[in-house]
Amino acid sequence: MLKGFYPGSFDPLTFGHLDIITRGLSLVNSLVIGVGVSATKKPIFTIEERLEMISLEISNCLPDQVDKVQVVAFEGLMVHAAEQYGANVILRGLRNTGDFNYETQMANINRQTSSPVETVFLAASPEISHISSTQVRQIAQLKGDVSMFCPTSICEKLKAKLN
Repeated sequence: MLKGFYPGSFDPLTFGHLDIITRGLSLVNSLVIGVGVSATKKPIFTIEERLEMISLEISNCLPDQVDKVQVVAFEGLMVHAAEQYGANVILRGLRNTGDFNYETQMANINRQTSSPVETVFLAASPEISHISSTQVRQIAQLKGDVSMFCPTSICEKLKAKLN
């Protein structure tokens, strides 16, 4: 049985995240989506809002997969959270070589902790490989249209939050 752990800030959830979630679910029997609480990041949405938005989008976009997905908050090291939730695979999406370099370092550090959790990289689909939550937040804060990057319900919540 493969149980995946997909960590991130998901502030906001994007089509890129949904791509990795959808493709990850084809590889694992169940998936824990871990919404990280970071002391250094200043998110737009609270942790509770992000958990709710992700759960709602999973229900809307992947209704036949809902029973395979758990959405949780976590603090600290992602490898410890993965272990805590019984995952044996960490899923990470790669958009470019910068992501690859960073994620390879993280995977090697995790391996050095003697963790039994393996990291699996999924290359972003070409049509959405340019999407990042940081850029979506910046565009939204400048009153730009982010509908090509996020589901409609997320765009509406983002717009309401920033107005």
